[in-house]
Amino acid sequence: MTTIALNVNRRAVELAAEPRTSLADFVRDKLDLTGTHLGCEHGVCGACTVLLDGVPARSCITYAAACEGADVTTIEGLDEDEITTELRAAFTREHALQCGYCTPGMLVSARDLVLRLPDADERRIRVGLSGNLCRCTGYVGIVRAVRSVIEARRARNVAPQAGGGRTSLGPVGSGRAAPGRSEPPPAQRALAPASQSAVPGSIADFTPATVLDQRFTLPHPPAKVFAMFGDIAGIAACLPGVSLTAPPRPERVEGLIRVRLGPIAAAFEGAARVERDPATLSGRIVGIGTDQRSHSATQGEIRYRLLPLEGGAATAVELSIGYTLTGMLAQVGRPGLVRDLARRLVADFAANLDRHMAGVPPGPGTPAELSFWSIASDVLRARIARILGRRSGAG
Repeated sequence: MTTIALNVNRRAVELAAEPRTSLADFVRDKLDLTGTHLGCEHGVCGACTVLLDGVPARSCITYAAACEGADVTTIEGLDEDEITTELRAAFTREHALQCGYCTPGMLVSARDLVLRLPDADERRIRVGLSGNLCRCTGYVGIVRAVRSVIEARRARNVAPQAGGGRTSLGPVGSGRAAPGRSEPPPAQRALAPASQSAVPGSIADFTPATVLDQRFTLPHPPAKVFAMFGDIAGIAACLPGVSLTAPPRPERVEGLIRVRLGPIAAAFEGAARVERDPATLSGRIVGIGTDQRSHSATQGEIRYRLLPLEGGAATAVELSIGYTLTGMLAQVGRPGLVRDLARRLVADFAANLDRHMAGVPPGPGTPAELSFWSIASDVLRARIARILGRRSGAG
């Protein structure tokens, strides 16, 4: 057995392994990072692709012992990466995945192309992805997704990065410094957040994979509702499952939201920033969070607009809720289930907000977590009521 010390997803790791252990087996079996998939185990299919010192590498044919002192980033380590987030949304939008087995390696390779290519040249994208095989999609959606991200970034004047982080010629990892270096390579520094904790140092804009629209009314004037939306602690107290973990500031709110989907319980710890426009009585909340237990991550955006009703005596609150979910919960977070969860969350939030603004003492209290089972019971009761209503109408 050999003791191997390296950095995996910005975390120092020192574990014993056989000299013949591949990097793919090391991250999967030793660290439970199963997003790195094994396909051919000959370096042909690309399912095992990870970043080694910021450069894509085949982990199935790379010995873990040869990575002593290196920085390794698996697909799990890219949850907060801006380019990967845009690619995930594009893959969903362009139907660029089916079974998903090749997708982690495909995303790692695609990220490298987005970094390097000056424009969305289809031929160069196809050549760049030729080392990642897919048995499902036919590649059309994948190429379209990568092209759309490159086009969008170049339109935003995000310049390509020469070499995509490569600092020397030769095999991946051959040009890195000796073990124990104090500074990570430039590409890895770009991936690392300002804070090494679960709470990111900055909250970047993103393109949501899914957007849901919701609306509710409050029997209070728009100006009063808008003022309430500026009370961050008060709003958090009205949201089921939400708690603040630090004194809130508009530019940074740190907190926790607890969710239960069947047998899976998650506690997303993260941060958000709040934007408000008094002139239009509108605003936006952008946040990001991770659940360490399920290796899941989410990015969310809530846009709201307040409209006067009944001559200004009441307010219609229009919400646009966008999110991107990755990790284990993404496998069970089907769109229908998420829509039901969002409807329940908004309904409970509206009721709590109305009571808070009316000065009514809180009832039993905000639930400690959002529960799938409570949603399922509500849906079941609603369906039974509809069936009974149809039968009574027929009689």
